[in-house]
Amino acid sequence: MGDTIFAQATAAGRAGVAIIRVSGPAALTAAKSLAGELGPPRQAGLRRLRDPGTGETLDQALVVAYPAPGSFTGEDVVEFQVHGSPAVCRSLLAVLGGMEGLRVAEPGEFTRRALLNGRLDLPQVEGLGDLLAAETAAQQRQALRLMDGAISGLAAGWREELVRCLAHVEASIDFADEELPEDILRFVGGTLGSVRAAMRAELDGALIAERLRDGFEVALVGRPNVGKSTLLNALARREAALTSAVAGTTRDVLEVRMDLAGMPVTLLDMAGLRAGGGRVESLGIARARDRATRADVRVFLVNEPREVEGLGVSREAEDLLVLAKGDLRPRGDLPAVSGLTGQGVDQLLRSLTAVLEARVAGAGTASHRRQREAIALAVQRVEAAGAEMRAVEPRVELVAEELRAALRALDFLVGAVDVEAVLDVVFQSFCLGK
Repeated sequence: MGDTIFAQATAAGRAGVAIIRVSGPAALTAAKSLAGELGPPRQAGLRRLRDPGTGETLDQALVVAYPAPGSFTGEDVVEFQVHGSPAVCRSLLAVLGGMEGLRVAEPGEFTRRALLNGRLDLPQVEGLGDLLAAETAAQQRQALRLMDGAISGLAAGWREELVRCLAHVEASIDFADEELPEDILRFVGGTLGSVRAAMRAELDGALIAERLRDGFEVALVGRPNVGKSTLLNALARREAALTSAVAGTTRDVLEVRMDLAGMPVTLLDMAGLRAGGGRVESLGIARARDRATRADVRVFLVNEPREVEGLGVSREAEDLLVLAKGDLRPRGDLPAVSGLTGQGVDQLLRSLTAVLEARVAGAGTASHRRQREAIALAVQRVEAAGAEMRAVEPRVELVAEELRAALRALDFLVGAVDVEAVLDVVFQSFCLGK
């Protein structure tokens, strides 16, 4: 990392202000050649930027220097806050690109350097990526927890307890031919049990956290022409689906993204479920049943409750059942909706919100598959160590090896070891300026 990188950190296009970031050993020198003497560290100073080759004025800008290691990347960093004109940005980027030792940053390279220089750990990097992609308030809160080091704190606590267990076990290896002292058995066994329980609790909530990060899927399920597309339009508050009195109009799965009380939700409108129909419609029905089965929640829209049994999709405990065409039927015990008039739509949204909020309440902090798999491996190794400790004659060497494996899994969780293979995947969604 001896070279110096630069990129525009704000979105391309016309704006009031644009930020161009430079990081690396030549950052301060490059800034001085453009702006003259810089002000005190981390204090913005108004400077006239000039092309060092021609002396031509490029812009008047606020220039902020962050000497290493007190910067985002841990290197010397300079940020130019210029007027957000595409022409100004292009000219400044061109001048930077012509300086010796400077090159355009790769996607996510600023954050990668922050990781490699110990300014962030891997879960914090993943949290930053999630924050940049967050669409709803719930996703924002979850991403900020990762960025604040919630996973790292959990891992550090688990690691400390396991290291203490390992120290006790290794100290007893010299007495492998004798009975282990009762206090060591009691301490190690009890500690492994509490650590395993804490890890398992986090693991149990990880899948919900992943769904919150990616978005919940809610499938509208019912027979043809029951009003699913009309209801979808009412829920989305726009004409997202084509509606028709002709049964079988919807052939493929239509997805509509929405923010439901701060939670990301994708509504799925799909083919009406019935026997028969043409070949294309039959394919659509098969796809609809598959997506409905895999959805987080299903809303069964029916003319009468017994219709559910013939749809070929199992109704789970948290699924919602509502009667269709509520504007044409008398008030009854079951909730009814009308996508045409809006009757019952707000109540349906409240019911759906309650179901999803109950799930979110059980969400863990780990929201990435990589994190979940690392914790699962650590749990597996801790359980193996605990099982060996409960044996009539514990083999302490095996216990020690299982504990070392659990510690390696926790190191992988925070990005301390063996993560080079996953870094490109982590950073592929980052922009150049991050």
